[in-house]
Amino acid sequence: MEQAELTTEQVLKRDIPWETYMMTKLISGTDLQLLRRYDNRPESYRAQLLDDDGPAYVRVFVTILRDIFKEETVEYVLALIDEMLAGNWFIQEKSCKILALIVSARPKTQDGLLSNGEASNSKSKITCIDDVLKGLVEWLCAQLKKPSHSSRSIPTAISCLATLLKEPVVRSLFVRLDGVKLLIPSICPASTQQSIQLLYETSLCVWLLSYYEPAIEYLATSRTLPRLVDVVKSSTKEKVVRVVVLTFKNLLSKGAFGAQMVDLGLPQIVQNLKAQAWSDEDLLEALNQLEEGLKDNIKKLSSFDKYKQEILLGHLDWSPMHKDPAFWRENITNFEENDFQILRVLITILDTSNDPRALAVACFDLSQFIQHHPAGRVIVTDLKTKERVMKLMNHENAEVTKNALLCIQRLFLGAKYASFLQV
Repeated sequence: MEQAELTTEQVLKRDIPWETYMMTKLISGTDLQLLRRYDNRPESYRAQLLDDDGPAYVRVFVTILRDIFKEETVEYVLALIDEMLAGNWFIQEKSCKILALIVSARPKTQDGLLSNGEASNSKSKITCIDDVLKGLVEWLCAQLKKPSHSSRSIPTAISCLATLLKEPVVRSLFVRLDGVKLLIPSICPASTQQSIQLLYETSLCVWLLSYYEPAIEYLATSRTLPRLVDVVKSSTKEKVVRVVVLTFKNLLSKGAFGAQMVDLGLPQIVQNLKAQAWSDEDLLEALNQLEEGLKDNIKKLSSFDKYKQEILLGHLDWSPMHKDPAFWRENITNFEENDFQILRVLITILDTSNDPRALAVACFDLSQFIQHHPAGRVIVTDLKTKERVMKLMNHENAEVTKNALLCIQRLFLGAKYASFLQV
């Protein structure tokens, strides 16, 4: 039987020569005592040892996997930790944290060499580690989907992922298990110390994933970006702001992220953040780089692209293009796209928005369409706009009533005479 086919139960039946490792100074006398107390003991006894000396056992396991390269011993320790994941919640929590620390501390392999230059020709060792990692990532995703502990499951899973996602193999496993969407609920403004730490570690996970192309595709189709923007707007914790800003910087040039950031008002948010007194020089540098990147992105967007995004998001304001005659002359035929989609959205805003500014701008833009499009009056009439605008002529806000009146006048007069009306 090949070693890669061994079961956890078979591996754990091995007799590991701990005394020999101590004599060759690969482990210390204290390590030997800890291992003797732990090895071949009942589950309940091991649980108590982890409770009493958890950090010491983390150190022992990390030492073994860092300094001992004998396959049988490495497989034994990994099997020991893998077995813990099947225990009760306390053992599961301790074991997944231990394994996360071990993975981050273990020597990396490259072209068959360990980080200390020693040859590593064994595939079974790597296979064993990757198998344990797969089981761990599956367990972490399961905890995020359906927590087995009401208050500890999600923070523990996120904390471990913040360590593990530094590993390329873990990023790949996590994406394949559809884990990216499981992070999104934890991306929200926080106030308590515990929730701030959870938010920071979740943001750290997203930042690590922003270096991995398959994960970026998932991030692009989720609510991740708007949630991160909400976080950075309201957070005063420097480490949270830093990791979110660094994530924005990574995503800025990817796909449609740049345009979305502009639409979500990130340029103004960055200016507000720069005005605050941050002590972290890396954060200040990242803010400057992000600001320049956003400016370049805005330049690349055509004026109609920016207008369209503003309308579709419902973020209407008196930006310069609304009152620019050249904008309307040059782009009036673009309003015909997708069966007058933009026009229909403007009309929907009249029905649904409670924001006086949005209502006023929508009325004004409809009046501009009527004036500049050859069939504007007929099209707007066919879309049953008149009744909606007339209702707004009695609105309590003067800006709304003024632009509603302008729209009705142009609707009744048509383009020939409407151009004489004062804006």
